[in-house]
Amino acid sequence: MAEGDPTKSGPTKSDLEQIRALVLDVDGVLTDGGFWWGPGGEEWKRFSFVDVMGISLGQRAGLKFALISGEENPLVDRYAAKMNIRHVVKGCRDKAAALREFAASTGIELAQIAYMGDDVNDLPAMQIAGFSAAPANAARDVLACVHFIARNSAGNGAVREVIEAVLRAQGLDVPEVFLRPRPTADFSA
Repeated sequence: MAEGDPTKSGPTKSDLEQIRALVLDVDGVLTDGGFWWGPGGEEWKRFSFVDVMGISLGQRAGLKFALISGEENPLVDRYAAKMNIRHVVKGCRDKAAALREFAASTGIELAQIAYMGDDVNDLPAMQIAGFSAAPANAARDVLACVHFIARNSAGNGAVREVIEAVLRAQGLDVPEVFLRPRPTADFSA
């Protein structure tokens, strides 16, 4: 397991070189795991523009993305629409099955998929993905078994750290990748 640098231990640079897709849990990965209730009972969540830019960079580099959430929440759909992520599973109780379905629908092998999660319900998916990652503040049982622990906490740039590690392992210059056109849609599903 490496902390913020997957080339020190755990997976090798070649493990990251083969990554073609990143599948993300939402709450506790893209968000800080908290939520607010508005005066009308609506649920609010905070997402980070650091991670938004990270996903945009990954898409510009050709990575595919999917969101798998245990929650049924319209904010997940809104985020996916903003980021042009077409493969979204909400209310998921079997994230490993959802990950297998994503792999089958995209033709991407599990060994070529990175999965980022933060809690015990993510472990089955992490165990079958080719590469697993977690934010710094993930559950202890998750931190004990992932390939990569981000230095940043959930909702504060942890996703971007993983994406940049993949891009750099693939020999890509992150500022150069930014200059590439952003795809208008992620046709991974």
